[in-house]
Amino acid sequence: RVTLLELMMVKVSDKNSLSSEEMNVLVRHADFLAVCFQEKCGAVLKLTAAADAEDEEALVTIRLLDVLCEMTSNNSQLEHLQAFPGLLETAVDTLRLTHLAGKQAVNIFTATHAVTGQEEVSHPAVGFKSHLIRLIGNLCYKNKENQDKV
Repeated sequence: RVTLLELMMVKVSDKNSLSSEEMNVLVRHADFLAVCFQEKCGAVLKLTAAADAEDEEALVTIRLLDVLCEMTSNNSQLEHLQAFPGLLETAVDTLRLTHLAGKQAVNIFTATHAVTGQEEVSHPAVGFKSHLIRLIGNLCYKNKENQDKV
């Protein structure tokens, strides 16, 4: 699943090579990806426990968020996802929970807390909060209703 999402990420990121048919397919799949993210977003919080650092569900959720961020960066998919029921609320709630989880344990969600000395940041959850903020920002872009919700 992670590999499939990474392939989708590459395709979505390369906006120039998408035909209109491929774009329509991605918009149809956006609903499925949003539902999957809503259902699985809590799995990332398990990563605060060291034993769960390789939790597959959490890794899938992190990749889902990456793909949704890229999709909401593209105008043709943005409007569709801005209107998707519950996606914005889920992103905001997940951001609150990751912020609290970061305060209660070692904060693995931000690079500033994950780096000690000169070692390379390798934890899969590093940057999760920033990607949530990016998704929230994209969902609120030129959308007064979503801005009012946040």
